[in-house]
Amino acid sequence: MSALIEARNMTRQLVDPEPVTLVRDASLAIQPGEFVAIVGPSGCGKSSLLYLLGLLDRPTEGGLLIDGRPTEHLSESERTRIRLERIGFVFQFHFLLPELTAEANVALPIRRLGRLNRRQADDHAHALLAKLGLQAEAHRRPDRMSGGQRQRVAIARALANDPAIILGDEPTGNLDSGNTRLVVEEFQRLAHEEGRAVICVTHDTGVAAAADRRIHMLDGRIVEGD
Repeated sequence: MSALIEARNMTRQLVDPEPVTLVRDASLAIQPGEFVAIVGPSGCGKSSLLYLLGLLDRPTEGGLLIDGRPTEHLSESERTRIRLERIGFVFQFHFLLPELTAEANVALPIRRLGRLNRRQADDHAHALLAKLGLQAEAHRRPDRMSGGQRQRVAIARALANDPAIILGDEPTGNLDSGNTRLVVEEFQRLAHEEGRAVICVTHDTGVAAAADRRIHMLDGRIVEGD
């Protein structure tokens, strides 16, 4: 089985104001159906690696393949299109638009992709929320929901365009143990039942233990995996 996402000797270096290497010579491959945790101490490069994998940043050296396709020389518009079609993001802070309902937040990336009309986008958004047990919250704004509900809305938004790859950056960092368990179970389901590649940066040892394998980082390097 070919990898959905593959990094080949990726390095990300900043030069202003002083040279700093965020990620150094990182190589990895993630298959469909895998739930992978990226772990390591604060400042070791976990989030920097995730942003490279999600095409939110470009490597200084090395390359990244999505669906076997090299991405380092793509234009910004091409990279944006891949993110919209193939990658869903879930962050520690949900980043829902406060003035919109849950359904409208989930519908935004669907409308942006432009494959469905407004009614179809809203119907699909509602169906995703219902799948995550949030049908009662569909017409509520984020300030009328709990932290766990908001994060599950963020997961629904990440799934809006049926991406093959889900990237999480400390997605349970602000949740209690019960809501953390719900998010982890959803990530496991997305990988094992729907065949998506789920990659999650986490400090939570319980979240890491629930993943199929762990990628350990230190000082910008991948030092081991298990």
